[in-house]
This record gives sequence, structure tokens and C-alpha cells, in this order.
Amino acid sequence: MYCPSCGALNDDNVFRCVKCQTVIQPSVYPPSSGGLDDPNMRFILPVRTTTLSIIAGYLGLLSLIPIFAPLAIIVGIFAIRDLKSRPHLYGMGRAVFGLVMGIVSILFWIIVLVYVFMNGQT
Repeated sequence: MYCPSCGALNDDNVFRCVKCQTVIQPSVYPPSSGGLDDPNMRFILPVRTTTLSIIAGYLGLLSLIPIFAPLAIIVGIFAIRDLKSRPHLYGMGRAVFGLVMGIVSILFWIIVLVYVFMNGQT
């Protein structure tokens, strides 16, 4: 194979010209999708996400167990404050999820306790 720039003879398996380093054959690999700044990658992996927002998200999941609900609210509030002070980081969805799930869980357990006590007195 001859180089289109300098005309040097190259092996058929060479990516660049041995004389002028011009690209002879394009890469067989697909182009990169943007790496860690790709929104799809951030959806899967906690890339540039604050630790507090990750913890708030997991506590939000665990908040159906009553002991974790107040912790989810507290950590969710701290995570939101942390993210507002550092806007270049991600994780607001996880922080809000932890806060909302903590509040919903506490309201759910209050309703359950009121129902149990009301039926127990009749």
C-alpha cells in the first residue's frame, strides 16, 4: 500500500505511514461516546457525584424500614446543601429522592400507627 501523502511503500497492515506518519487506514474502533461526561454513563455509574447524595439515595431506598427514614431526610438535606454550594457536581436526583422517600415513609408509618391505635381502642 502506498501513502497518499508522500508515496512511500507501506505494509498492508500499517495504520500510519512509516515515513511521514500520515494516517493510511482509519481506526477499526468506534468513536468514543464522551467518556465520563456522557449523561448515560452518569445514569449507571455515580461519576462526579457527591458521597452525601449517594448515601441519601440508598437511605431513601431503605427508608421503608422506619429507622432509616429520618436519616434519609437529614442526609438528603445535607446533600442538597452540598450540591448547591458545588454546582459542578452531580447527584441532585439522588439527594431529592432520599429526602422525598424519607418524608413519604414517615407519613406512611404515622398513618399505619394511627390506624392501629384507632382500631385497638374500639
